[in-house]
Amino acid sequence: MSVNPMTYEAQFFGFMPQTCMLRIYTTFQDYLFEVMQAIEQVILKKLDGIPHCDISPMQIRKCTEKFLCFMKGHFDNLFSKMEQLFLHLILCIPSNILLPEDKCKETPYSEEDFQQLQKEIEQLQEKYKTELCTKQALLAELEEQKIVQAKLKQTLTSFDELQNVGRDHGTSDFRESLVSMVQNSRKLQNIRDSVEKESK
Repeated sequence: MSVNPMTYEAQFFGFMPQTCMLRIYTTFQDYLFEVMQAIEQVILKKLDGIPHCDISPMQIRKCTEKFLCFMKGHFDNLFSKMEQLFLHLILCIPSNILLPEDKCKETPYSEEDFQQLQKEIEQLQEKYKTELCTKQALLAELEEQKIVQAKLKQTLTSFDELQNVGRDHGTSDFRESLVSMVQNSRKLQNIRDSVEKESK
């Protein structure tokens, strides 16, 4: 058997060529043994039909084994030639042939191509860092918005409570009372300013 692993052929065929040859060899051997056993059985039956035969079954067995060794020797010799033929001419992928999945390795890259790829990688890394920073900033802004939203909700709750208090004390509309309160506050401020001017 060949010691060359033939991994590229295994990638293409889906099996190791040596394994294929080994299976063929063992199949031939099995058939040879079966045929020899069948021949031996036929000879023994024929001898049973011949009266006064001096040939014993042990002699038949010895002759069958000798013939089997002879056939096996010739078969091994022929099989080694067949194996060389199969492994070098039939189950072999020439060194100048590429499989479809390896076509990308066919055109070698120059130094300029390599530099270009390096630049693209650096640009992609920079874009990634920028995107990461943007994401962090957006997450921080989202947290701030959540805080502002919570405060707004709290303020609206306070207004609702004030409106409820106003209703309980006879004020029909909280907005009107708030506007009125702001106007009264401005009037009071104006009065205070005028009093301060007169006192000076």
